[in-house]
Amino acid sequence: MTTHSDPYTSSTPTVTPIVIPRMVAIVGCDGSGKSTITADLIKEMQKIRQTERRYLGLISGEDGDKIKKLPIIGVWLERRLAKKSEKTQSMRSEAPALWAAFIMYALSCWRSSNFHKAKALAESGVLVIADRYPQAEISGFHYDGPGLGIERVKGWLLKEMARKEVVIYQKLANYQPELIIRLDIDVETAFARKPDHSYQELSDKISVMRQLNYNGAKILDLDSRKPYEEVLASVLVAVKAIK
Repeated sequence: MTTHSDPYTSSTPTVTPIVIPRMVAIVGCDGSGKSTITADLIKEMQKIRQTERRYLGLISGEDGDKIKKLPIIGVWLERRLAKKSEKTQSMRSEAPALWAAFIMYALSCWRSSNFHKAKALAESGVLVIADRYPQAEISGFHYDGPGLGIERVKGWLLKEMARKEVVIYQKLANYQPELIIRLDIDVETAFARKPDHSYQELSDKISVMRQLNYNGAKILDLDSRKPYEEVLASVLVAVKAIK
């Protein structure tokens, strides 16, 4: 990973960005401690100002837990859905079937709706801590980008759906949070923390996360392998500076 003398990094945006005041996004690969950092950050910030969490991914861990709790079939169904989802979302896989593509497109529309609700909340004066953040640079739901993958779909209908999905993410990416906190990690540590995840998927996600510039947003890169208290302290200093 490229090192920087200044912990904040930025790249020239491809479109003129619109900064969302009081929105902070926490991003990083599974196993980087994203959920724990988010929870503790909110707990501390709520002591001094109104703060709320918003999940800007597609299906949260909480949703998976709810499915697992369904009588008799819960655990089986959750595993089945996770396996199907992983295969469909992987950009190495063939393009999804038409029925799956419709579902994926609907999920992107749903994500857009959730995003704008979080944006409105931040603009109302609430400090919003976003778990994950959409981007338009690299395809793949795993990376919070367009899920269909315009580069892999075939046929005019799928191509048109993929094109429209890209437009959705380009519009979302035109909005920058006031700060993105990116938690870096190596694949061995991530896999040790998340042994139920695919090693290859974790490796791919780490590589992609390091490349993303979120349309030139202000990014604080932190090494999540450092002692947790040190990482949390750095996060708190950065977020408390937001007015």
